[in-house]
Amino acid sequence: MTDQAPPTTAVYAGLTPDVLLSAVDRCGFQTSGRFLALNSYENRVYQIGLDDGDPLIAKFYRPGRWSDDAILEEHAFALELAAQEIPVVPPLVIGEITLHRHAGYRYALYARQGGHWPELNHREERLWMGRFIARIHAVGASRSFKHRPTLDIGSFGYQSSSFLLEHGFLPAHTATAYRTLTKDLLQQVETCFRNAGNVAAIRLHGDCHPGNILWTEQGPHFVDLDDCRTGPAIQDLWMLLSGERHDMQLQLSEILEGYRQFYEFNYRELQLVEALRTLRMIHYSAWLARRWEDPAFPLAFPWFNTARYWEDHILALREQASLMNEPLLEV
Repeated sequence: MTDQAPPTTAVYAGLTPDVLLSAVDRCGFQTSGRFLALNSYENRVYQIGLDDGDPLIAKFYRPGRWSDDAILEEHAFALELAAQEIPVVPPLVIGEITLHRHAGYRYALYARQGGHWPELNHREERLWMGRFIARIHAVGASRSFKHRPTLDIGSFGYQSSSFLLEHGFLPAHTATAYRTLTKDLLQQVETCFRNAGNVAAIRLHGDCHPGNILWTEQGPHFVDLDDCRTGPAIQDLWMLLSGERHDMQLQLSEILEGYRQFYEFNYRELQLVEALRTLRMIHYSAWLARRWEDPAFPLAFPWFNTARYWEDHILALREQASLMNEPLLEV
């Protein structure tokens, strides 16, 4: 089972305060009755107060998204990174297990780890991020996932665009344009992957944008590996870039300067930057569509699934068609 599986309606309807507090209590903690819902759409994540000690973080996995094996592989990867003193927050091991069940929900508990989103405006911050991600990749390349998905053109591109078209999300006046455009775009994406040649597929964070990174005085860390998957190393680097072309070239040069201190980078992967951006854009729209029956999504994303959204989305994809034909970023 992968993240392609559509959810059932109101999958979290039974996750009442009593249920989530009881879930933590049954793991040997004494909850105080205080809890705070944290910002998370795919899963449900709460800060849970304890009578004695610092609060814990409880993550309740979306039913129907991942298999048990896939979740346990995420946990094992986090624990493997933490064992190498790489700053990630792994699940707590309680009674020799990390994945727990209560009232039909699967959940994991974590130590609370604060921090703020990084701005990555300075050279030292970008060097630090490069070193951090390279250390993750060095561990990630040491073995393979068996149950986590692969970032590929089929699932992110073809399946995502087909889902949108087959389920009638696009207005009639945009559907034909979207169908033709995505067909051409995905052929361009395939060309980019062919041009990149033999690119190693390793275990990745998978969704490495600044919003998923927390920064403290000790530097950056990840609190979640929920989207970890197999793919090219550049997937964990390109989302850290922003601005005009010359800005992204400087940012990438400095990130890679730090990265190469701990792991080798295959420069042929630069062929994939805009191809991966294109796949992410298509996949993101399909992700919102697949979750649209979850009441939290229309509230959080009211601009989605409007005529204006789809018109703007098609314009953005047309820009990607041009960007994939431009020269590679120079570093």
